Amino acid sequence: MTTTRTRLARTGTAVAATAAVSLGSVALFAAPAHADYEKEKDFRVAGVEADFNVELEHGRYDVDFDLDDARPGSRWRVVLKHNGTTFHNRVHRADADGDVDVDTIRPNSKGKDRFTVKVVKVGSKAKASRTITMR
Repeated sequence: MTTTRTRLARTGTAVAATAAVSLGSVALFAAPAHADYEKEKDFRVAGVEADFNVELEHGRYDVDFDLDDARPGSRWRVVLKHNGTTFHNRVHRADADGDVDVDTIRPNSKGKDRFTVKVVKVGSKAKASRTITMR
């Protein structure tokens, strides 16, 4: 083999090896280090939009409940449960925009985590509940 052919063969091998290493490192860094995920349930109660959202973030749960477009000053009882245990039970008053926002953090427990929201319009029979199960 001539010197030129030898150099080309070595260069081709080096390029192929560099490409394989580069592609391998891209594959390693393309996937997230942990599997964060989120579930959401949208529904209506007493003519008001409700949004219940649970997100696994950095090994703990971010639990959010929002009411939108309620009558400003209206009162709403919001009860949140995690695996059957109540961790939030309070009456909230809708702000000037008609919004009620509840944001909490909960620890991740072993196995499935089950979150339930129950919302009741105070002074009315209107109520609704939803459950989200995280695996």
